[in-house]
Amino acid sequence: MSTAVPTTAVPAPPRAALPGPYLFWLAGTQAGLLGDAALYVALGWAASAHGGGAAGLVLTAVTVPRTALVLLGGAVADRFGARRVMLAAAAVMLVATVALALVAGVRGTPLWLLVAAAAVIGTVDAFHLPASGSMPSRLVPADRLPRALALRQAGGQTAVLLGAPLGGALVAAGGLPGAAVADAASFGVVLLVLLRVRPREVGPSPAARAGLLREAASGVRLALGDPLLRAALLLTGAAAGALLPVVSLLGPLLVREHGWTADTAGLVTGGQAAGVLAVAGLVAWRGGLRRAGVGAAAGLCAASAGTALLASAGGVAVAVAGSVVAGAGSGLFACHLGPLVLTGAPSSHLARVQALLTLVQSVALVLSTGLLGLLADAAGAAVPTFLCALATAVAGLAALAARTLRRA
Repeated sequence: MSTAVPTTAVPAPPRAALPGPYLFWLAGTQAGLLGDAALYVALGWAASAHGGGAAGLVLTAVTVPRTALVLLGGAVADRFGARRVMLAAAAVMLVATVALALVAGVRGTPLWLLVAAAAVIGTVDAFHLPASGSMPSRLVPADRLPRALALRQAGGQTAVLLGAPLGGALVAAGGLPGAAVADAASFGVVLLVLLRVRPREVGPSPAARAGLLREAASGVRLALGDPLLRAALLLTGAAAGALLPVVSLLGPLLVREHGWTADTAGLVTGGQAAGVLAVAGLVAWRGGLRRAGVGAAAGLCAASAGTALLASAGGVAVAVAGSVVAGAGSGLFACHLGPLVLTGAPSSHLARVQALLTLVQSVALVLSTGLLGLLADAAGAAVPTFLCALATAVAGLAALAARTLRRA
């Protein structure tokens, strides 16, 4: 007669913690983002005093150098090291914001000063963004990248949400000089953090150094020649063109067409942010889906449903619910596409691929925002919002149908 052997349940192994250097770097980065968000509010407020055309000129002064130089910035980060580039960028911004505070304190806020400050910000961004975007892969093992990027996304969204009221308070207390001093302090924090962090750096071989422009071009060729990276770039362009303008441009227009108040516009924007934060927090805690490509595609489909709900909303509650769903879909998309790009790029081309991703996003956003604004003027805001929902759904379904993404 046999006796049953008692068995004990073996607990699942705990999830590996995110590396300490990454968390330390992320904390410093979020401090910098908070200062930047406050300064952007202050610059926008000062520019608005010169009229709408002047405000547009200041925004253009940020966008043009960032877009024109970002591929070169990626090549510089891959050649000289992301950490060195970020150190140089933080040092330049520290000096620039201190100078802005001093000049604005003496001369006020003439338009030339605002345009010059915006041009410096855009130029530094062109080098900082690719380097910063490559840092998670240099500090975190591949199996923990989804959680690391989700935590970064949640932190960035929080910095934007907190930065707007902080900027308003700083402008009320000390004007543009007060906001510039606060941003300078945040860059001081970033510098101290970067001096302590030592990421893995893999530069190009000496034989491959044929000039920075050629190195930038090689990053473009690599990304376009790789099926996974090429698909990720296409999805990024679709999401930037069809999702980003919904809350920033079309949401406020829909609110005005319904005759709702500015408080409602704030609720719609806040709902989108809440959806992003909820999903990013969940992925940071539990991890992403095994099939990152499926997760990214599902995020686009969910964002499409939320956008359609927002477009058809007849009441405030439905509009807010739509923005929450759209935000959740956006968060799901970003949390799963980011790891695909970082793990799909060779270590020697991390920053260059990030630079191309930034360029695709910027160009798609600029083109779609102008067209959607014109269409909203001609046919009402609901029509372009529905078109955004349709375009996002098509991109999500195409991603599900693509074997390269479905198996990633």
